[in-house]
Amino acid sequence: MERRSTSTTAPAPAAVDPAESDLLVQARGGNLFAFEEVVRRYQRRVYAVAYRIVRRHEVADDVAQEAFIRAHKALGTFDASRPFGPWICRIAANLAINHVRSPEAREEELPEGHAETPAPSQGGPLEGVLAQEAKAVLDAALERIPADQRAVFVLRVVEELSYREIADALGISMGTVMSRLSRAREKLREALAPYLGAAAARAQGNEP
Repeated sequence: MERRSTSTTAPAPAAVDPAESDLLVQARGGNLFAFEEVVRRYQRRVYAVAYRIVRRHEVADDVAQEAFIRAHKALGTFDASRPFGPWICRIAANLAINHVRSPEAREEELPEGHAETPAPSQGGPLEGVLAQEAKAVLDAALERIPADQRAVFVLRVVEELSYREIADALGISMGTVMSRLSRAREKLREALAPYLGAAAARAQGNEP
């Protein structure tokens, strides 16, 4: 009987698109059009990472722009044989956390209607309503957890970075990454528990 390996080695890095690698090499050589194409490929993803942390659309725009500016200046240090996405998202996450911790951010108030517009559901009307409600509840729950926990949650759950990548990006230990992620998940579970029970009752027609 074959024994399965219990190795905990990290998974191999994601494959790099040769076209993207070529664009990065050209951009590093001073080709602005090549870098503009890289920005076009990643601007939505970078904005989404920033928004999930700062929770304000206009600030997320500023963070995303600054992230690309910093990435362009640091292209000389970037290994074009590695994926660009995780690197630029880590830059954006750090900038977003720095903003949330700034004195200016503490004075800001979230405007009404700040939440992201829910994506259209592929199911029926009931599924669409429940999906929109769940997204709104999750959005509100994310706002209530500390920015450092929110950043780890976004990088791990949304961007699917490894613990080591998150630790390196945020300048913290892997133990701290796991601790913050655990606390974030627990707080989100607590926030979503009342909604999930009510939503299940509505879906089954047990609630008036």
